[in-house]
Amino acid sequence: MTETAHAAAEGVAETTPGKGLAEGVAETTLHEQRARTARPPASPRAPVTLPGVLRGLLKTTRPKQWVKNTLVIAAPAAAGRLFSMPSLLRLGLTFALFTACAAAVYLINDARDAEADRAHPVKCRRPVAAGQVPVPVAYAVGGVLAVLGPLLAARLTPPLVPVLLTAYLGMQLAYCVALKHVLVVDLVVVTTGFLMRAMIGGVALGIPLSRWFLITTGFGALFMVSAKRYSEAVQMAGKAGATRALLTEYTTGYLRFVWQLAAGVAVLAYCLWALEGHRGPAAGLLPWRQLSMVAFILAILRYAVFADRGTAGEPEDVVLGDRALALIGLAWLAMYGLAVAHW
Repeated sequence: MTETAHAAAEGVAETTPGKGLAEGVAETTLHEQRARTARPPASPRAPVTLPGVLRGLLKTTRPKQWVKNTLVIAAPAAAGRLFSMPSLLRLGLTFALFTACAAAVYLINDARDAEADRAHPVKCRRPVAAGQVPVPVAYAVGGVLAVLGPLLAARLTPPLVPVLLTAYLGMQLAYCVALKHVLVVDLVVVTTGFLMRAMIGGVALGIPLSRWFLITTGFGALFMVSAKRYSEAVQMAGKAGATRALLTEYTTGYLRFVWQLAAGVAVLAYCLWALEGHRGPAAGLLPWRQLSMVAFILAILRYAVFADRGTAGEPEDVVLGDRALALIGLAWLAMYGLAVAHW
């Protein structure tokens, strides 16, 4: 019995090291698997290549937003000075310079917010946040555009154009750094950006800007900006987080008041502008400029439908995405074009 127990003990001693080794390997593998599971998966990043960087830079400049810069033709169109070749060339140059300055702001803003954007479910796809465009490259290209825009304007356009471009750059960069966190000021800065677009075309051609034109443009822009903020606030109500931290400071009631006030002032100013431009008998077949007030008011009312529903996003998306609003806009353009042509 003793010999048998001794042999069994030796067998256990011989098999125990092998078993311990296997268990140790299994435990190590289990720990590695747990460590990999605990670590968040790294977001796959495409290798940085020159074509990829160029595509990313172009995407970062927001080509879809360039349509806003067509406001540079607003004042020349209103004055009937849009269809001469020198005017078109100068307006084309002004449009390109303003677009370059706006692109500089987008590049610097995205470079500055790259870390925060990587944690955002949508903004993480932006080229700088996704690593397609290195942050130093975005800063460098944005800085070059910010310097070249006003410098070229100083050489090729009237003196007030580079002044406006420099003011626009300074204001927008201040907005990116601090002003977007200040109540009301954030609305004023974005609205002023639209107003500067409308002003710079008239300044480039030396066209005097009517006070009613400026009021209509300014409050029309405020109407769209505050309607967009209101829609964002409505959509985030009851949800955790916000795409804009400042939205938590605004109430929907206040933003509704702002867009309603802005719409009323814009309509009143446009009517006064249209009536101011004609004091004698009609030069054409019909008083097209005065009739354009109807289309303008209808456009405001139609846009207000989306604002009231909380679905007024980017202005260009609202206008181009709604067939009725687009048709009203075309009717307004046609009537105003006939007024300018004195038909």
